[in-house]
Amino acid sequence: MFGPVIDELISSLRGLPGVGPKSAQRMALHLLERRRDAAHRLAISLKVAAEKIGRCRLCRTLTETDLCIICSDQKRENFQLCVIETPADLLAIEHSGTYKGLYFVLLGHLSPIDGIGPEEIGIDQLVDRLSEDNITELILATNLTVEGEATAHYISVRAKDKGVIVSRIAHGVPMGGELEYVDGSTLSHAFSSRKKI
Repeated sequence: MFGPVIDELISSLRGLPGVGPKSAQRMALHLLERRRDAAHRLAISLKVAAEKIGRCRLCRTLTETDLCIICSDQKRENFQLCVIETPADLLAIEHSGTYKGLYFVLLGHLSPIDGIGPEEIGIDQLVDRLSEDNITELILATNLTVEGEATAHYISVRAKDKGVIVSRIAHGVPMGGELEYVDGSTLSHAFSSRKKI
């Protein structure tokens, strides 16, 4: 409608979560009509981030360096490893201020229907980490969805084979809820009342 350049911008903005056609159009037009400076800044930030951001060698979260800030922090409790689905889950848990251990980010969950098996979410890398590091407790904090529960169960079986104590966050996080949307006090309660599997 506006031409191929604006149409491509609108289409690109629709790739963001929760952004439909009207919202994408509104954002694009706002940036072009009123905030050209913000549009230039956004373009530069996205380009730099896409080029410089990678994954942490140990936990697989987003980072600008080989090891993320958490994995390189000597004050963290390195005997605990919390398994989560996304970097957003890591941020939610960190904001709760309750957990002081290390993380492993799966970057998804098991979903055989979608062709996502253990290899695609790094479970072999997780099991290797359990063997190589001094991990004594594995905390499963996958989302409380059908896929998250199946993923947690699969990981718990593999971890128990390595002699690691496995616990699962429980109370406070609603069934079907996603960690990145849960408030800090609810997450704090969920961690303090976790149970062994």
